[in-house]
Amino acid sequence: MPVRLRLRRQGRKKAPYYHIVASDARSPRDGKYIEKLGSYDPTRIPANITIDHEIALKWLKNGAEPTDTVNAILSYTGVLLKFHLFRKGKTEDEITAEYEKWSAEQASKINKSKEDVLNRKKALKGEMLKNETVRKEAIAAKIAAKKIVVLEGQAPQSEEAPAEATEE
Repeated sequence: MPVRLRLRRQGRKKAPYYHIVASDARSPRDGKYIEKLGSYDPTRIPANITIDHEIALKWLKNGAEPTDTVNAILSYTGVLLKFHLFRKGKTEDEITAEYEKWSAEQASKINKSKEDVLNRKKALKGEMLKNETVRKEAIAAKIAAKKIVVLEGQAPQSEEAPAEATEE
């Protein structure tokens, strides 16, 4: 029985939420599973990932094959780093020390990414506000021009109507 580490979709329409599970490769995507390893919420920025490292390592050591997406998630959380060090024959203390070093670097990358996203959002919001202000000023100028024409006693002419009226 080949075991796959894969995503099991939950949540409502257009708001997915996934459970990372170990399941038989022949079972359907949202069908039976053997064990739950964690969860993945891609709707957050950055994505919210919780995973039990020990259970994931147990399944990897027993030969479970992760799907491409789960492989990326395991790499992002550091499980594959631990598995790689285990396969190289490192001791538990060496694995822990290497993981702690990697984890600190990863946390700084994530914080920088969060700040970049927030800065881009602020810049985009400022640009949208500027464009809206320019558009509103143009509309206000058109309205003011129409009011001046009406106050002078002239009928406003639309741009679509011809200048000379035809009589029947």
